[in-house]
Amino acid sequence: MRIAQISPLYESVPPSSYGGTERVVSYLTEELVRQGHDVTLFASADSTTSARLIGCSPRSLRQSEGSIDTLAHHVLMLECVGHHAQDFDVLHFHIDYLHFPFSRRAAWTTVTTLHGRLDIPDLRPLYDEFQDMPVVSISDDQRRPLPHASWRGTVYHGLPRGLYTFNDRPKPYLAFVGRISPEKRVDRAIEIAGRVGMPLRIAAKIDLADREYFEETIRPMFSLPYVEYLGEIGEHEKQELLGNAAALLFPIDWSEPFGLVMIEAMACGTPVVAWRRGSVPEVLEDGVTGFLVESVDDAVAATKQAALLPRAQCRAVFEHRFTAERMARDYVSVYEQLAGTRSSVNRWTAATQGA
Repeated sequence: MRIAQISPLYESVPPSSYGGTERVVSYLTEELVRQGHDVTLFASADSTTSARLIGCSPRSLRQSEGSIDTLAHHVLMLECVGHHAQDFDVLHFHIDYLHFPFSRRAAWTTVTTLHGRLDIPDLRPLYDEFQDMPVVSISDDQRRPLPHASWRGTVYHGLPRGLYTFNDRPKPYLAFVGRISPEKRVDRAIEIAGRVGMPLRIAAKIDLADREYFEETIRPMFSLPYVEYLGEIGEHEKQELLGNAAALLFPIDWSEPFGLVMIEAMACGTPVVAWRRGSVPEVLEDGVTGFLVESVDDAVAATKQAALLPRAQCRAVFEHRFTAERMARDYVSVYEQLAGTRSSVNRWTAATQGA
């Protein structure tokens, strides 16, 4: 198939460090190419891909000094997509709802993966209006706030099979990977590690919006002798951190849409101790790839038990459920369904030529 992948411009594809959506776009794009599809990636020009790359900003916006209005860059990207849309069987968007008015009027064959939270009241009237826009969820739980959206499937994220290496000889420490934010609850991870009596290694991004929370609430905890803060790390550093950890702590306090780090840990053979929120019960198999908990007391007990789980079964579940090959096949099934049921006529060109 002729497939366009349209990525956010905030990070390169793949990102140099933190960037879940752009990372998944990279895994999907490379696997679709490997499976023989004709793929074009619309992304920042500093992206790296085996697909055809159309650069829609000189650099990722987070790396561009002086970039203030990020929306302007994404509107320009939509104009660029419009001029090429007739070249594709399907346009796969990863930029939420931004393209909906364009896609509706141009009658493009599209699908949009919704990567973020959907429990925001402002979104309900928007998705009620655009019920003709096909969307894909990354977990079934993610759909709950918007049951009337035009859902065409749930496709769980996947990783390249060889991206992480199985490690059956962990070291005696715990890991936390994510953002320093109230909903990610690194404070819980610190409390759990202290009560279990194990070192905690934290790899986390601090967004500007969360800086005050970090300074007032979290920074003092980083002085504890068993806590080590590594800063923001990239993909290559994750292998060492996650692969050597006795367990990953995922103590979230919100409805996580997916939680990519859980399957990254599983790929290394590392069990996960996670709160029963959002997508977690869909991703984590209780007593197999880790433990589902609902309190710090539960988590302390589960963390002690996690080291006894066979790490090989964590890797086996990853290979069965969460590879990029499976993810790409699932998306191709959605593409084929849409290409067979929706017109691929591109009215954009006709509109612009007649202007």
